[in-house]
Amino acid sequence: MDSDGTQDARGTRANPVPRPAGPPQVPPRPAHAPGAPPRPDGAAFLAWLRAPRPETAPGVWRLGHRPRPEQEPERTPTRQLISGALIAFLVGWLIWSLLWNGYLGGWWVVPLELFTPDSWRHSGDRVGNAFLWYGYYTVIALAIMTVVGKLGRWGELWRRFGPPAWRAAAPVSERPPAPEDDPAQWNQLRAAGAGDAADRLAADARAGLMGDVDHARVARAWQGVLNGRHSLASFTGAVLKDGAAACLHPSGERDLPARLGRHDLITGQVRLGSTVDDTRNPYAYRGTGLALGPELLGTSLVAVGPAGSGKTGSVVWPLAESLCLHALAGRAAVVVVGAAGAGLGPADAYDVVVRIGHPESVYDLDPYGGTSDPDEAAAVLAEALVGDLADPHPGGDSRRSTTVLAQLLGPYRAVHGRFPSVPELRQLLDGAPGPLSALRKALQDTGQDSLLRELDARERQSGHPGDVGGVLADRVALLDRPAFAAFFDTSGQSRPFSLRALDHPVRVRIDLPERGHADASRILARLVLAQFTASVATREDRSLFACLVLDDATGAVTPETVRGIQRLRSANAGVVLTLRTLDDVPRPLRGPLLGATGCRMALSGLTPWDGQDFAEVWGKEWIETRDVTDRQIIAETPAGKALHMLRRVITGHAPTARAVTVRQVERERWSASELAHAVPPGHAVLSLTNVRGEHAPPLLVDLRS
Repeated sequence: MDSDGTQDARGTRANPVPRPAGPPQVPPRPAHAPGAPPRPDGAAFLAWLRAPRPETAPGVWRLGHRPRPEQEPERTPTRQLISGALIAFLVGWLIWSLLWNGYLGGWWVVPLELFTPDSWRHSGDRVGNAFLWYGYYTVIALAIMTVVGKLGRWGELWRRFGPPAWRAAAPVSERPPAPEDDPAQWNQLRAAGAGDAADRLAADARAGLMGDVDHARVARAWQGVLNGRHSLASFTGAVLKDGAAACLHPSGERDLPARLGRHDLITGQVRLGSTVDDTRNPYAYRGTGLALGPELLGTSLVAVGPAGSGKTGSVVWPLAESLCLHALAGRAAVVVVGAAGAGLGPADAYDVVVRIGHPESVYDLDPYGGTSDPDEAAAVLAEALVGDLADPHPGGDSRRSTTVLAQLLGPYRAVHGRFPSVPELRQLLDGAPGPLSALRKALQDTGQDSLLRELDARERQSGHPGDVGGVLADRVALLDRPAFAAFFDTSGQSRPFSLRALDHPVRVRIDLPERGHADASRILARLVLAQFTASVATREDRSLFACLVLDDATGAVTPETVRGIQRLRSANAGVVLTLRTLDDVPRPLRGPLLGATGCRMALSGLTPWDGQDFAEVWGKEWIETRDVTDRQIIAETPAGKALHMLRRVITGHAPTARAVTVRQVERERWSASELAHAVPPGHAVLSLTNVRGEHAPPLLVDLRS
């Protein structure tokens, strides 16, 4: 055995194995971690960024959209088009045959004899004569083909079935835009003197380090620089340091854990489905994608449909997901309210999750909306407790309940520096002598006579038969249950969430305890809705879009709610409400609710009486109708009678003359019967209005495509 321990098969020494001289070779470094997918090169992101997004009518999915004409062009049926083209060809062939064989005389060669010399026509040159005469024959044949081609619509046949139709069906490759028009070059930053930041962002986009949320977030931060909220130096420094990860959301997240819908953050749209190719839809909308964005949600949306019609899965969750992406981009603040387990997205998709009645909930809900004004807190709380008991007419309100609560909240806050908890408020409304006496003594000791008079007025009114304090106490008792003992704390020991936080791009989900606490859930839904309409109206920065998504707004629509929705458009805010039926809304408020919301959706399975309300708010339109009348022809001569008899034997029908009457009539866009019976499952009829006042008529939409 030699030095390296090798030995041949015969047991004798083998020659030593030669080894290469020099340092050992190191294997190349892997491009990514073992088991991890390779990093994208950014081609998909750049293709998305450079895709065309033309200006369209409200609700059209703009990404890659190809505009269509407003009116449907007249289209000849295929069978009629082909038969007409064939008949025109046969007619042209017949005319040429008659001319060529001399059945129509020789007049058609007179132009040649008049405009050419005799030496050309009677020369001995056979080639020249053939060229002259057959050239003339070709001109005549082409003239005949041109005439019969126009009559037979050969051009339309060629465009519909020829190579032009094949080229239109083939995918068109987009050319890369010029550098000055390329959105991936961030030319707006270069024009402002931030060329280094633009180079860093363009490099991250090419390297696959930038996503759609990153692009939207950086664009939002740049708008802040243009508006003067941020300095150019701080923006440039953040971009040079972090690149596409600059100006992060406070949560540090750059995307949602998962996406279910199709989103386009450049236009702010989320695709809900596609409009059906139906005659009831305008031609410009047929077959296009249907999408919603902040410019449409700013006028608020109400969706009505029975259970199982797709309100939550097809409407609420895609909209909530889109608003959460906008919040990560620093554009929006969203509050999603629904029953626990309703399918409103995972907890990781939100910054704050309030699970009322759940012992493991990290956050609590502030019943007073984070305000320190007793009158404002009383107004919001009164709307939540007894807003559904107010006069349902649009002029009704709950001012008496607000006064009763203000008479207690003001003195209590002056003494304790906070508002009462739910059990303490229940005792005060019940008129328990112990808490009222202690409150009175504290006011007397501090010399607050004005608040003492408020308390005296409350004690005097509590004994009257028409006092609303008892009703308020009964409603508060629905929240004073053992399941909610750890919630609605006002002592500062918990982490209450207040809708005053909508000044920031926050994502909030509030789970209502519907199981066993249906009445309490309705109170809490009205409480959140009242706090939302009150808080968004007092925001300092209204460039941030705020939206409340309320899944199942049963019992939440009150006169004050309708008035609050009407004020949201000017505050850059909106609400999304879903209802199983309009019967959950008081009859006097159904029309005002549909009138206050700019976007209205009727899903499949609607009842005829609900459809009647939608039909009234959508109104009527002028349409063209055709009345066809068949009149039997009476023959007077024996030959005519024989001909009619033969025609009846062959066709089986009596000879008739058809009369067509065209007229303009006014009809409902969608009748109550059509909404109840003609909307297929998985479909909806949706009308839209954006914040600029542009309208889209009711559209039949397939929510599954």
